[in-house]
Amino acid sequence: MQHLMTIDSALQELLDAGGSDIVISAGSRQRMRKDGRLTPLDPNSRVMSPIDTERIVREVLNSHQWEELGRLRHVDFAFTWRENARIRGNAYYQRGTLAVAFRLLPLAIPTFEQLGLPEVVHKLLARRQGLVLVTGPTGSGKSTTQAAMIDFLNQTRPYHIITIEDPIEYVHRHQMSIVDQREVGVDTPTFAEGLRAAFREDPDVLLIGEMRDLETISAALTVAETGHLVLATLHTNDAPQAVDRIVDSFSGAQQQQVRVQLGACLAGVIYQQLMPAQGGGRVAAFEILMANVAVRAMIKDRKTDQLRSVLQTGVREGSQTLERSLAHLMRSGLVNERDARAHSLYPEEIRPL
Repeated sequence: MQHLMTIDSALQELLDAGGSDIVISAGSRQRMRKDGRLTPLDPNSRVMSPIDTERIVREVLNSHQWEELGRLRHVDFAFTWRENARIRGNAYYQRGTLAVAFRLLPLAIPTFEQLGLPEVVHKLLARRQGLVLVTGPTGSGKSTTQAAMIDFLNQTRPYHIITIEDPIEYVHRHQMSIVDQREVGVDTPTFAEGLRAAFREDPDVLLIGEMRDLETISAALTVAETGHLVLATLHTNDAPQAVDRIVDSFSGAQQQQVRVQLGACLAGVIYQQLMPAQGGGRVAAFEILMANVAVRAMIKDRKTDQLRSVLQTGVREGSQTLERSLAHLMRSGLVNERDARAHSLYPEEIRPL
């Protein structure tokens, strides 16, 4: 007999299976994403009805989130589940019915070594000011990389760290640093308002969960210019594109000033992709752009099309192309050649040694 899985049992099934996400939508069985692929969570469970999906959404949202869902037709949320994991979710309407997606985040924040982050990231975090961008497509692990960076600083530096997130995903406990986490819609109205207020809150490091709009990008550049280390995310297809995305957010009359501003404060760009690992699971490949004198000049002089040459030649300073990282993963036996080439914009440059 077909049954309906509760959200609690669905999350337990996801955890046991080593999956990353659950997607629930009327007219389909609950599905989980494992190693990047979407499959039924339980083939014996029944197809979800609109009443089933609404019941689950009501179960996980508080009254404020339910009101926001009705007003905006979508809402982000997060909660701690059974002291086993943090759950990030988004509830939304589709074809007039409710749907919801959950992402499972372990309570233990992964280390640099577990994520495979390049050693040069330590060099970026040794800076006292500047802008460090973590970029990549949706679901590429940007938030996890940011959390690992904050955790490293928290354990090793006597800093005041302020994060502005929507929602809070990984929970940081005060260690050598004080880590104050502000959730948009709960602790601050917007990302931009939280950044403006941060000037009066004596921060050393600011984390911006996502630079979504012109106001937030402008505030982030100003904070990075004024003696603070800023970690922020963008959705881009490679590291150089992050520079263009920021500049293109501004009107034509403002763009040259922004180039000068960004050229002065950019510390580096970490671009990442997740792909299937040999034997199961997923592994990350990283492209790193370190902002040296040449990079700053290219940004100011509108020559961002030349930034890729720095990725290829700046290995000594820590820069690397995604293709170099993919080739390393292939040599290590972590990914196969087909997947490596499929995740590259320049597959012809992947030459495993």
